[in-house]
Amino acid sequence: MSGFFITFEGVDGCGKTTQRRLAAAWLREQGLDVLETFEPGDTPLGREIRRLLLHEADAPVPEAELLLFLADRAQHVRRVIAPALERGQIVLCDRYTDSTLAYQLAGRRLDAEAVTPALRLAEAGVRPHLTLWFDLPVREALARMRQREQTGEAATRMDGERQSFHEAVRAGFARLAEREPGRIRRVDAAGDVETVQRRVRSLLLPALESRGLIAGSADG
Repeated sequence: MSGFFITFEGVDGCGKTTQRRLAAAWLREQGLDVLETFEPGDTPLGREIRRLLLHEADAPVPEAELLLFLADRAQHVRRVIAPALERGQIVLCDRYTDSTLAYQLAGRRLDAEAVTPALRLAEAGVRPHLTLWFDLPVREALARMRQREQTGEAATRMDGERQSFHEAVRAGFARLAEREPGRIRRVDAAGDVETVQRRVRSLLLPALESRGLIAGSADG
């Protein structure tokens, strides 16, 4: 595959979705072919799975939650991500396997050894070249989520989890970053949107330069 796969990760409320959209716009300004996508829910089947996962009153048990996320990913990889990479596009994906590891393994405390084969099956060999982890203290992330609700943005079931759950998720992301520092790059998600976007571009630029996709003189 000739494309470049970048994932955006972090606790709910960290601002990664806004930063993904801004990064995509900036990359398109550089003349690059960018596909934006997200999990769960960016396929017709995935939209139904997303509804079951995040908006149904009858919440799935942790094991069922995991399997639903993986079903969404398997469909997403084969129908959206892999074809885009084969076309040579830059794929910016909001959540991927690292979210499963942080939320379902660290947050729900599921058994990593038992889950790993299913994770790899869903990925079908498609792994991110670069992951941006938007790190934000949980208290600040929760405050942002409350602000979102006040503006009318629909909350999900994950938003309503206890603070201890979100703390476990953040710790899970931190452990992943320690394990794979070459792929997972921490972004300080505190501060205004423009400041965080500058941090994002400072990490994207050398990664894209190294693959010959962008010139070092790109406007930051």
